Amino acid sequence: MSKAIMSSTSKLVTLLLVIPAAVLTTAAARPSPESVPLPDDFSPEGIAVGTGDTFYVGSLVDGDIYRGDLGTGAGAVFVDAPPGRQAVGLKVDERHHTIVVAGGITGRVFVYDSRDGAPLADVELTPPGTGIINDVTVTREAAYVTDSANPVLYRIPLGPDGAGSPETIPLSGPAATIAGDFNLNGITATPNGRTLIVAHTGLGAIMTVDPATGASRQITVTGGALTPGTLDGILLDGRTLWVVENFANRVVGVTLSPDLSSGRITDVITDADVDGLFRIPTTVAEHGNRLAVVNARFDVGLPPPLGSGVPPGTDYDVVVVDKP
Repeated sequence: MSKAIMSSTSKLVTLLLVIPAAVLTTAAARPSPESVPLPDDFSPEGIAVGTGDTFYVGSLVDGDIYRGDLGTGAGAVFVDAPPGRQAVGLKVDERHHTIVVAGGITGRVFVYDSRDGAPLADVELTPPGTGIINDVTVTREAAYVTDSANPVLYRIPLGPDGAGSPETIPLSGPAATIAGDFNLNGITATPNGRTLIVAHTGLGAIMTVDPATGASRQITVTGGALTPGTLDGILLDGRTLWVVENFANRVVGVTLSPDLSSGRITDVITDADVDGLFRIPTTVAEHGNRLAVVNARFDVGLPPPLGSGVPPGTDYDVVVVDKP
């Protein structure tokens, strides 16, 4: 799955002739990617993993939250959201037993109890239709949220009862660039919460942001290139930043330098690597030594008011694949 470990044809033939048994044993032992079904017509976008095998996926259609089990594949709608809501990116805050949900064009963030789905908070960040509240990351003190239409981030204090008053963080540097319909998209944070990392869809770039000042710096990427116009959800896994490239149908692993100023593409999971299961993936969550990637299927349409609709009966799923 990694471009860095691809060898020439002659070297591969030699290796197969020398140790065919070892190669065959390794191939047979590697688990195949798995597909975990979601409800038909659900139009998912964001995914988060909670305790154990539990995962949550949000719906662009109506803001509902689906809860499932990555081990068994079983699941059901967990939150039946009130009319008019959307669910884009989402994260689980294990400390406070909450699910924090970016509300898309509603301009809001919604918070639910991760144990029983009870609504805890409805926070307005910007008037409806003036922003695209796209993704969220959670630190020990707060949630940080991207707006794909405006050069800002939002900070929302978190607690056991939901959320406090939001703060708007004006951005400077490359993260403030408005280059198209979708700009800042995925977001994650370092373990200490002192640095945020964002994906900029229009620029095809990843950047660091200082949450205290809004100042940003582009991360120099070597070993290949990220695909402009496709960057979506991201996940920080140790020093590896996993970047989902939706219409490119791949997930890219970027190994970051200690100071986060640069990174090298060291792994690329393509559609071929998952037996053709990628169907416009959007976001990724970690489940032990595996990655759970949700298929949004944007190629078949988007629900209103984002698009003209999706064919009735459209099926969706989560692809679970081993880390390279």
